[in-house]
Amino acid sequence: MNVLAALQEPAKTGAKTRRTVISDDVSCLPEIYQDDVNMAIWNRALDPLLRASVTRLVMTDPSFQIGLMTTPRSAYKSLIKALPDSNTNVLAEDITCLVDMFSCLFEVEHVGLRLTVLHGAMCPRFHVDKVPCRLISTYVGPGTQWLEHQTVDRSKLGPSASLASDHQRGTYTSEQDIRVVQSGAVGLLKGEAWDGNEGAGLVHRSPSVEGAVRLLLTLDFGR
Repeated sequence: MNVLAALQEPAKTGAKTRRTVISDDVSCLPEIYQDDVNMAIWNRALDPLLRASVTRLVMTDPSFQIGLMTTPRSAYKSLIKALPDSNTNVLAEDITCLVDMFSCLFEVEHVGLRLTVLHGAMCPRFHVDKVPCRLISTYVGPGTQWLEHQTVDRSKLGPSASLASDHQRGTYTSEQDIRVVQSGAVGLLKGEAWDGNEGAGLVHRSPSVEGAVRLLLTLDFGR
């Protein structure tokens, strides 16, 4: 079943909640198609060459960021051209593999790619994305924080909410409710625009970096 078909199907009922699938095996990612799954996480370990590659990038250009529309065929060439150091070709290879996987899994030809070095929280408040599904991976630094579906008070989400913190507003009950996508892992976050997932998009936020640095990759459906 592909994502285009899933988006065109009527919303299915019967799923009383949403769950997250987490595995050390990449084969967990297609579970995102299950009606009751709103996130799939592949907990992979980055090999030493890739870790060295991303370290070189954040040291070479601490303000690096790119955003481009690409395809599996053009991703590597575009990344090699955009990255500041030829020694980051291992990173380009890894991202190209993720673009190919994302494109194949959802049967989309064009992929929106964003790779950014962050020194602060890009989205510090818990929120949902108005997209069908987004891939995220933090190569360096603390990973994305998220809340399980049953622990969220969704009435406290949104731009009209008060300036109080998520906890003060009651978005979640306890600090123990906050989960973290580990560094290096690949996560698929189902958003509000996935048909049948309205009101159940994965609630997440950027972590507080506190003097550290993050290298964050996101992939989205291209237009």
